Amino acid sequence: MTEVIALIDYGAGNLHSVHNALKAAGSDVTVTSDPYVVRAADRIVLPGVGSFKACAEGLNAISGMVEAMTERVHVGGAPFLGICVGMQLLADRGLEHGVTPGLGWIPGEVRLIEPSDPAIKVPHMGWNDVALLPHARDHAVIDEGEAYFLHSYHFAATDPHDVAAMTDHGEGLVAAVARDNIIGVQFHPEKSQSYGLATLRRFLEWFP
Repeated sequence: MTEVIALIDYGAGNLHSVHNALKAAGSDVTVTSDPYVVRAADRIVLPGVGSFKACAEGLNAISGMVEAMTERVHVGGAPFLGICVGMQLLADRGLEHGVTPGLGWIPGEVRLIEPSDPAIKVPHMGWNDVALLPHARDHAVIDEGEAYFLHSYHFAATDPHDVAAMTDHGEGLVAAVARDNIIGVQFHPEKSQSYGLATLRRFLEWFP
């Protein structure tokens, strides 16, 4: 039986490019804003670009969506992938345009990138290395390579063990988080060419 891959449509700007990348990675994808579809999905992908506040408000504006995601991921054990702001929403809160609550699935907060070297530009934009941390060396989805980033805020995780990979932009920035059946990537796999497609393929084949 073909798996149902639910790509959540809540107004995130990178929805169509993520959809196309998942199809290129070999999966049929259901783009949906229906909590009932999400509650029955085999895998869930949450995209996101823009501000933490706008994305959080867009997701919460869909009645029952956060509850459906929480039930399917935390109770049902469905593999979950958050991309860019979709990853940042896993945090307890974001500090962009005020304090905005996140999903609270991976403890931490999303803060402005503030490099000590004024020559380091914000946003962090372009290709950069993804370096796995020692405890994540054998992770089934995250691998080392070069990916495309575009962000001005970064995920500051409370528990270092939740951080699977880092990148460097004047300071160490979280490139990926992972806990149980939940993965978040700060980079854009849909813009990361062969590395990004390989990441998506591994997620689609992952049974945590």
